[in-house]
Amino acid sequence: MRRLAKALAGIVGALVLAVILTARPGDPALYPPAEAAPQVIHVVSHGWHSGIALPVATLTGPGAGPALRDIAVRFRAYPTLEFGWGEARFYAATPTLAEFDWRLALGALFTPGGSDGVIQVVGLDANPRASFPHADILAIPVSAAGLEKLLARLEAGFALAGGHPVDVGPGLYGPSLFYRGAGRFSWTNVCNHWTAGLVNAAGLPVAPVLATMPRGLILDLKWRSGATAVP
Repeated sequence: MRRLAKALAGIVGALVLAVILTARPGDPALYPPAEAAPQVIHVVSHGWHSGIALPVATLTGPGAGPALRDIAVRFRAYPTLEFGWGEARFYAATPTLAEFDWRLALGALFTPGGSDGVIQVVGLDANPRASFPHADILAIPVSAAGLEKLLARLEAGFALAGGHPVDVGPGLYGPSLFYRGAGRFSWTNVCNHWTAGLVNAAGLPVAPVLATMPRGLILDLKWRSGATAVP
């Protein structure tokens, strides 16, 4: 029992150290926002996967480029869009945990050099809570400068062909499309790391180790950034 206790203590200690060493600080010049009426964005956790929901009107503002402007036109009928990152094969084959395939998951996580990534864009005709009644959702106010940096990072996530984002087929739910991603998916760049990177660009501190799972990302944003849960 003593050896087991020491081993567990060692694992916990290593995890804590990894969290500390890989944590990314926030930017106090960006967050919390100084504006009296900041733009509010939403982080959405679906249990195994997270994404970010943005007003479509923001996608033509500072920080946006040809990919987001094209998407804003294509999804102009919807007031809010949800963006989520994933591995091309696994993401498309896993709309819910019931369809989870360990072989696809392991291939997505541990393919040498990473796997092709995609970004799912979903049009929401209602607010995020009404659209996702069972999800954990955080409302996060962001500054104008923080939103600009977030949009620039999101823009960079799309692969372009002929100056336009490349759609690769229907998404998993609702009015949605998959777009070819510019990055590579791996165990160091899963969907929740991607979401954390977006809010970090807006000035919020994040801890990638905790953000490996959606629950860790949500708890960290509540704890250190004061993000508010949407009831």
